[in-house]
Formats: sequence, structure tokens, C-alpha cells
Amino acid sequence: MSKCEQCIVRQFNSLKALTKDELVRISSCKTSKTIKKGEILFEEGEHINGVFCVKDGICKVSKMSDNGRDQIVNLIKKGDLLGERSLINDEVSNLKAIAVNDMEVCFIPKEEIVRDLEKNPKFTMDILKNMASSLKNADNVIVDMAQKTVKQRLAATLLYLDGKFEKDADGAIDVNLSREDIANIIGTATESAIRLLSEFKKKGLINLKGKQVFILDTQKLKDISTGF
Repeated sequence: MSKCEQCIVRQFNSLKALTKDELVRISSCKTSKTIKKGEILFEEGEHINGVFCVKDGICKVSKMSDNGRDQIVNLIKKGDLLGERSLINDEVSNLKAIAVNDMEVCFIPKEEIVRDLEKNPKFTMDILKNMASSLKNADNVIVDMAQKTVKQRLAATLLYLDGKFEKDADGAIDVNLSREDIANIIGTATESAIRLLSEFKKKGLINLKGKQVFILDTQKLKDISTGF
């Protein structure tokens, strides 16, 4: 089990603002676990009571709508923190997190990390900045859902995935999302997502091999996403 103060992953998130002593203390109380593909990190309505630091892998964060459809609101990757809101309020989670592939995560209990929020203003500011960024993204998603067509949302989502994730050895976006996952990001039926992906492929904007997605023409995708 690696120590927080020696872990490279913390450089990518708010934990970088902690002092060596704070990291040593957190290291002694965290628990590391492997989450298998398809397993749940936490459910809607659950008290998270801490923060997950993602050491490896990807998870999808979603909310169930009244009609029983999952809406994916975020994808969390290596280096990200998950559950910061549980540090600020005592409410249950309004989201569910599921592993897209095998993950390694460390869980830091709330009572330990809240101490650092109270004593280390640099750490507090970093957490607040990340929350502000999440809120901004949520605002953008709301507007896109209301004003963009499904085709525009798909183009925007493909560009987002292209920017957020590395490429695999073949040059595809290194995140294996199912067609249903893609539909649940853009807020449409799976059949519609499949039809639009095929259309984008025919037009030479993307290529598809199984779950692999290759971006071929970012400019055309940008044009579609902005409505040109």
C-alpha cells in the first residue's frame, strides 16, 4: 500500500496542497481498495462520509431520473477526487458512481480530512475551486440539454472525451464506454445514439471498432456542436 506523501496521483488533485505531516496522518487512516468493472463505489441516497482518490481506472457518475433512466453527469479518471461535497454537508449523495473499468481507489474518512479543511487554507481553496468548476460544468450541461439537439450534444461529448482522456495504443480514446453509456451522457435513447454514431462514421468524422472510438475530424465535430 503506497503512502500518500510518496503517491504521484495526489499531484493531480487538491491533496497536493496538504503538508507532509498532514499527508502522513491521512496515509495512516486511508483504506485502499480495488473496484472491479461494473461494481458500485456508492449509491444514490448513501452517506459517503469521505473522499475517494482515484489511483487508477475510470468511473461514471450518474443520477436516476423519474422515468428510470440513468443520466451520466460526470466521468472521473485517475488523479481525480470524488465525494468532496460530503466534506461540506451532511446530506446523502444524490449521485451514483460505477466503475467503467477496474479501478484502484483510496478512501479517506471525512473526520480526518475535515481537520485539514479547517486548518489549511490552501487546501480549502483548492477544494472550493474544484467545486466551483464542477458547478460551472453542471450549468453548461443544463443549458446544452435544453438548447442543443442530440446531434450537437453527441459532437460536443466526443470532443469532451477526446480532450479528457489519453489515446490507447491504436489511437482510440482510452475509455471503453458502451453505446448505452454514450446515450446516457447525451440524454437520448440508445438506438438514437447508435444511429448518430453511424452517421458520424459515414461522414468520416469518427471511426468505430467495437467500443473503440477514433476521432478523425475535430473541426467538423466543433462545427456540428456549435450549430454550424
